[in-house]
Amino acid sequence: MIKFLDLHAINQSFEPALSQAVQRVVHSGWFLLGDETKQFEKEYAAYCGTKHCIGVANGLDALRLILKAWMEMGLMNEGDEIVVPANTYIASLLAITDNRLVPVLVEPDINTYNIDPFLIEEKITDRTKAIMMVHLYGQIAMHPEIEKLASKYNLKLIEDGAQSQGAEYLSADSTIKRSGNIGDAAGHSFYPGKNLGALGDAGAVTTNDDGLAEMVRTLANYGSKVKYQNEYIGLNSRLDEIQAAALRVKLHRMEADNQHRRAIAQYYIDHISNSGIAPPETAKEKKSVLNDRSHVWHLFVVRTSNRDLLQKHLEANGVQTLIHYPIPPHKQPAYWQWNHLSFPITEKIHQEVLSLPMSSVLKATEMARVAEAVNSF
Repeated sequence: MIKFLDLHAINQSFEPALSQAVQRVVHSGWFLLGDETKQFEKEYAAYCGTKHCIGVANGLDALRLILKAWMEMGLMNEGDEIVVPANTYIASLLAITDNRLVPVLVEPDINTYNIDPFLIEEKITDRTKAIMMVHLYGQIAMHPEIEKLASKYNLKLIEDGAQSQGAEYLSADSTIKRSGNIGDAAGHSFYPGKNLGALGDAGAVTTNDDGLAEMVRTLANYGSKVKYQNEYIGLNSRLDEIQAAALRVKLHRMEADNQHRRAIAQYYIDHISNSGIAPPETAKEKKSVLNDRSHVWHLFVVRTSNRDLLQKHLEANGVQTLIHYPIPPHKQPAYWQWNHLSFPITEKIHQEVLSLPMSSVLKATEMARVAEAVNSF
């Protein structure tokens, strides 16, 4: 069986450095708010190109803390609206509603799966305070139209960069910016399956805003700058030393690992020829993705109206797949009050998408078997 994601093989590829990093922390006897976290924050900020990186417990907390910080700073209030793609993973919405803010759902572009930038403006009201861009599947969601709207309506730009570590955007002023340094603030997830994955839950906030960085760090530490003195009603959301040490080891290989993912995507694009299956947008044009740095291929997602049959076929042929995601947020029981809403493009995507094996250690023989299995459907 070709695993969708072989975490054991991925972590083995970092040995012995990974085990040595963990042992270094164990032997130090210091497990929170120590040197490993400080060094990772410094290194990851440099990688993203930002002034600040604040390690937190997970990607959801990263987004929660960004919004909570802006509310504490008086830039947002309960009931304010945050524009967000309708087809995102539910964590994007949870961060918004947890702060008693209102998600305003916008349909995605059926080709890129990212928020459709030309559908945003009609959803903007006098309560709109931010646009949350989700770089879904590893592809940058930022667009000149979003830049224009943020400037026109004085909106904050939040990046949900949970799947896009290392992806780049060529901005309107012709500067290249990496995921995490495109908006006003970004939330990152280092869940084990991410392109930069920890050994458990982990996350970070990156920003160039000094005030926001200080507020996020304070809120994540019980609302405290000085021990036992609590200025705000905060959270306990801190990146631990073992995760920071593991991430430092893996960060050094990020560029090479992302390029390997591009090579896998290129192989799939060149060799999957089943006319009943819609490939990612780049595949339609048959253009090279090897040098396209706007996409880091966290996931390689195809679409077909026979998704469940395709998944069973691939399973029978020794190929494991996953569905990202089977139920859109507005149809989840948690958000029952939105269950009556209709987002046709979002619903079509969630009914048809299937993610093929993709990782930094997938072998050429495995890529070939995946393509053959898809073509034989």
